[in-house]
Amino acid sequence: MISPPEVLQTEALAAAVIHIKVPRSEMQTVFGPAVSELMAVLAAQGIEPLSAVFAHHLTTSASDFDFELGAIIAGAVTPSGRVKPGQLPAARVARTIYMGPYEGLHEAWSQFQTWMQANGHEPSGSLWELYAVGPQSTDDPADWRTELTRPLLGG
Repeated sequence: MISPPEVLQTEALAAAVIHIKVPRSEMQTVFGPAVSELMAVLAAQGIEPLSAVFAHHLTTSASDFDFELGAIIAGAVTPSGRVKPGQLPAARVARTIYMGPYEGLHEAWSQFQTWMQANGHEPSGSLWELYAVGPQSTDDPADWRTELTRPLLGG
């Protein structure tokens, strides 16, 4: 379900982001339109994303999602509507790749968390998912690939 995790140091990456805070039950209704909004602003400004979209979860909660939906870019985006400049932070992280439909992400994160605990890694508060291969690339959810990244304490 997940690839063998690795620990690495990331560099800060410039991004264009939309901050979203919604009840978990509303995620499926707000995510797609936000992706369309983000991509429309980037296209209007002549900016080609350097990555697929990501969700950088700023906090974790049982009831809400509080995250920045974004895409990595070269340079900066001019603020427009909800789209603003942002970044994925430089950090010592644990990373793995989940293969499969989005419905399996909860279990993938659970497996990843188990690996971190078993290997003595303590995650910090944030995390992000980069949707490298998804419905924008293929109709077959078995082929979807989501990069799971968790910054670690002590690094």
